Amino acid sequence: MYTQTAMINRSSLRQPALRLVPQVSSRMGDSIEMMGAVMPFGRNAEIYGENEPAEYLYKVVSGAVRTYKVLNDGRRQIGAFYLPGDIFGLEVCDEHTFSAEAIADCKVLVMKRSALIALATRDNAVAQQLWAMTATELQRAHNHIMLLIKTAQERVAGFLLEMAARSGASNEIELPMSRQDIADYLGLTIETVSRTLTQLEISAVIAVPTSRRIVLRNRAALSRLNA
Repeated sequence: MYTQTAMINRSSLRQPALRLVPQVSSRMGDSIEMMGAVMPFGRNAEIYGENEPAEYLYKVVSGAVRTYKVLNDGRRQIGAFYLPGDIFGLEVCDEHTFSAEAIADCKVLVMKRSALIALATRDNAVAQQLWAMTATELQRAHNHIMLLIKTAQERVAGFLLEMAARSGASNEIELPMSRQDIADYLGLTIETVSRTLTQLEISAVIAVPTSRRIVLRNRAALSRLNA
């Protein structure tokens, strides 16, 4: 069951009369960002559902977002995590293949897909931005597939290195997602994720001051595990 705020947000997105108000971008030359409207979503609120029309693109302004699919046996597979600055909702077809939820309270820039495509036909810079977004998403999907064929320890090590790289952190990571989220992303059980983190901590590869805070004490060892 969704919160009232989430229901209002999703309802407004479906209204044909929605007018996206231009927002001021930190990079004034970024035409794509100038076309969006910022919307808030509460923790665990659904942003869009699987098989719904892919009418919008989204950019995380603050907070974090997960995309996921519920399998036939009831298991949840998380496809990706999106952090501030990331674009999501890109689809090859006209419907979403995954659902998207806010991991915690977040703000999302919502952009009309048809308007962006129309603009891209007239503006080479916008077309290049859309191409770059698509290439980034394809690379992210490829990396995730490669991660899922590794051992549990390799998967966790790869995940920590990925999050460190994406957050721009040197040795300390603040994870917005839960252990269950990490398990569903890596295709592991939550017990395996917790046990693997404990093993890495005992080996002095990482430190775990809190459940959401990870300190990378030996990046070289993590990289060897992820090789």
